[in-house]
Amino acid sequence: MTRNVVITGGTGGLGTALVRRLHRQDYRLAITYLLPAEAQQFEEEFDVDDEKIVLRRVDATNPEQINAFFGELAGTWGSIHGVCALVGGWAGGRDVEETDDVRLERMIDLNLRSAFYTVRAALPHLTKADWGRIVLVGSRAAIDNPAGQAAFNIAKAGVMSLGLTVAQELVGTNVTANVLMPNVIDTPATRQAYPHADYVNWPTPDEIASVIEFILEERSHVMNGALVPVYGKT
Repeated sequence: MTRNVVITGGTGGLGTALVRRLHRQDYRLAITYLLPAEAQQFEEEFDVDDEKIVLRRVDATNPEQINAFFGELAGTWGSIHGVCALVGGWAGGRDVEETDDVRLERMIDLNLRSAFYTVRAALPHLTKADWGRIVLVGSRAAIDNPAGQAAFNIAKAGVMSLGLTVAQELVGTNVTANVLMPNVIDTPATRQAYPHADYVNWPTPDEIASVIEFILEERSHVMNGALVPVYGKT
């Protein structure tokens, strides 16, 4: 059976790694992006044809755009079986006293509102299909609460709470919700941001994508409301 999966922020490092794993399997994928440069790079690697891979510019922090996108997919595909909410961003270097409103709102928009709007739009379609998987991306920082990044910590704690709450709401259905809890992911951007860090034990996007791949499968049905540590030995 073909599974129809939505991946918001799917042209980023983790999203691209996940698409590499899924696009040759029995999935139809709908990918959202915001940056044209990322979309161009994505199209150079994958065959975007609206049959196997749909690529759309959608602002996940805009509920009207997200709702319209899910409505379009439901009308075309008939059903939706999974959603991976990968939109997010990090900003640090500020203690609470120094955190301005713009930074706080930006972190909440990128990390929490994007996830909330995506899950809210997806739920009616997943429950209608009577089978579904929701994957959210929290952060180890939501538990460890490191200093100097209060806005990010707060936003990711909200994502964690969202996933756990939705998992409870889905008890008794064939839809599950789980939250990945990464720390630092080994990407070129991260290495540039931390040029002197020891990145030997940082998990790669593909390693984390392999965990998402498992969650999207039937055999992951025993997992619901899990906070999945994907930070390796860091």
